[in-house]
Amino acid sequence: MNQPIRSTEKGKPEKAYSAKWRARFDFFDLHGAPNAPGYKPALKMLPYKQKVKINFNFIAFFFGPIYLFFLGLWKKNITLIVLIIAISTGLNITFTLSGTAWPKYLDAGLGFGFNVAYGIATNYAYYLKEKKGEQGWSPFKGMRW
Repeated sequence: MNQPIRSTEKGKPEKAYSAKWRARFDFFDLHGAPNAPGYKPALKMLPYKQKVKINFNFIAFFFGPIYLFFLGLWKKNITLIVLIIAISTGLNITFTLSGTAWPKYLDAGLGFGFNVAYGIATNYAYYLKEKKGEQGWSPFKGMRW
């Protein structure tokens, strides 16, 4: 259950987070970003369900663009949407100019890949926004790639 809103040192009220978000935030506080040296070894020490909870967001996987706007990550969401449009348009132009049809498996693969990108990037992006106060345009800041 969520705790009541508390006041922080800056006078700004602190949000109440679910246990799942608190666990994610605590892990990021202790071990840093996914590209930090201590992150991967610490993640390996966790049980499988905990690894998935820290590393992946299923709501973002299924409802990515809507969920990121809901979380207030609109800059990162716009960047991802522009990236999706650019890649899709580029491939569409390439297939049109080559005179070949757009393969259905490529369409499904791209859709799945974009969903995975949302699922992987959301947890740390939300941590940066909520705990570090960073609201940049790069959805992949701190990621391992």
